Amino acid sequence: MDLIIRNGTVIDGTGQPRFQADVGVKNGMITEVGVLTDVTASEEFDSTGKIVCPGFIDVHNHSDGWLLRDGHQTCKTQQGFTTEIIMSDGISYAPVSCLNWRDWIYYLRGLNGLRMQDYTGWESLDDYLQILATTSVQNFAAQIPYANLRTLVHDFSRGPLDDSQITRMKQLVEECLDAGAVALSTGLDYIAQCHSPTSELIHACLPMAGLNKPYVTHIRYKSGLLEGIKEAIEIGRQAGVPVHISHLKCQPPVHPEQVFELIEEACAEGIPTTFDVYPYQPGSTMLNYLLPYEVWEDGPLAATGKLALEDIRQKVRHSFHSYRLDLDHVLMAWSPSADHIQDWGKTLAQIVEESGKDAVEALTDLLLDEQLGVLCVMDEGDDKLVEPFVAHPRCMMGTDAIYQPGGNVHPRAFGSAGRWLGSFVRNAKLFTLEEAIRKMTSLSADTFGLKGRGRLTANAHADIVIFDENNIQDHAGFGDPQHACSGIDQVFINGNRVIQDSKPLEFSSSSKTPPGQRL
Repeated sequence: MDLIIRNGTVIDGTGQPRFQADVGVKNGMITEVGVLTDVTASEEFDSTGKIVCPGFIDVHNHSDGWLLRDGHQTCKTQQGFTTEIIMSDGISYAPVSCLNWRDWIYYLRGLNGLRMQDYTGWESLDDYLQILATTSVQNFAAQIPYANLRTLVHDFSRGPLDDSQITRMKQLVEECLDAGAVALSTGLDYIAQCHSPTSELIHACLPMAGLNKPYVTHIRYKSGLLEGIKEAIEIGRQAGVPVHISHLKCQPPVHPEQVFELIEEACAEGIPTTFDVYPYQPGSTMLNYLLPYEVWEDGPLAATGKLALEDIRQKVRHSFHSYRLDLDHVLMAWSPSADHIQDWGKTLAQIVEESGKDAVEALTDLLLDEQLGVLCVMDEGDDKLVEPFVAHPRCMMGTDAIYQPGGNVHPRAFGSAGRWLGSFVRNAKLFTLEEAIRKMTSLSADTFGLKGRGRLTANAHADIVIFDENNIQDHAGFGDPQHACSGIDQVFINGNRVIQDSKPLEFSSSSKTPPGQRL
């Protein structure tokens, strides 16, 4: 064998009780889990007193660009994430055309990793995934980002798709499925797809009928949580596909039981419905999320110029006021230029006060200065509101991680696994460690059809995490987020060690091929 992990406490990802065993690995696969006393290996590792489990799967993130640009996303592997399901919220870098790729890179700067100089000519989803296969340390599986499809057949403007556009859009879905896409994702509060009626989204999902590939959705939160969930379930019902709801949570007056009732009714009807949660109540998104949809109708590159128009500014003012944001609890996390680096970590209230302008003028000017690329983090919210969702049996882990180097990003990018396995298991006792790991491994793999992943068993791929259950904990905070979890000792991806003694290994040299696989 290539590797034997000896004397570990195995939690196999299924939710079943832990057991003592050795784990044997050869050619990137787990060959045996059991007593391997008479077997030797090129490398043997003693894991006495440690948990040995499958690698974690992040079903919702914004890693699309970083897996290409940097390859090794250490903020994720140091948490034990061996697989990223990318292209969340219906927005990504592919598919694109020669006419709109600049719009997508421009729009996504605050949310993701690529810059104009990173573009090398890809257009199709398959093109992009082929590039990632040469750079990514982690495994990755792609969703079909619906806004990208809509802009290929219709551009960024409002208005329904005609019959020929619907036909072409469904052809694009089929092309993406042929490229291995595991789901179709939407972000119905984001550009282009915000104009898509329910009937259009049903058409988009029809090519997936019978394939057990889910419709994954950031629902229309701006229009109301319960109505958004009902729309998602109706799409699943009419298209004949499973439904998965992204980063689900609620706050009063909506009660968790109202949400769970809708989900259980759908499942009882034969519409498999699941959801993901990150273990924090406060969120993070781009400041441009608050802009009215009219700003985007000629595409992101044209949007900056529109903000100088007085009639658009009035609509921006109305849009900002409608959100009733508490600016004392929204932090500026990151911006593309160095002009506002001194403001990273400040509240928007501080930035407004220092500007001497009213709030809408100050924030609109900030967006203009940074060409719409401002990332924000909300630092207020009771994390106990998340607990009923995390504990639900249909819930799995989705970090929604947004990373920017040096930025005051949301701590979920660094701390999600440590909080999930530490605070929620050890302190809050929301579930057993076995159940916590199931929600990060086999449940995710089964929902997204990742064969040979999510379980620590013979003939599975050797994605393995070794950690100390008594020491695992998050250390990232809202004022100081870029701190790794403690307790994650070793991480293997397809049998290759990527974390050794809690430290990331380097894969940028030509002598080491990145171990991640395209799933």
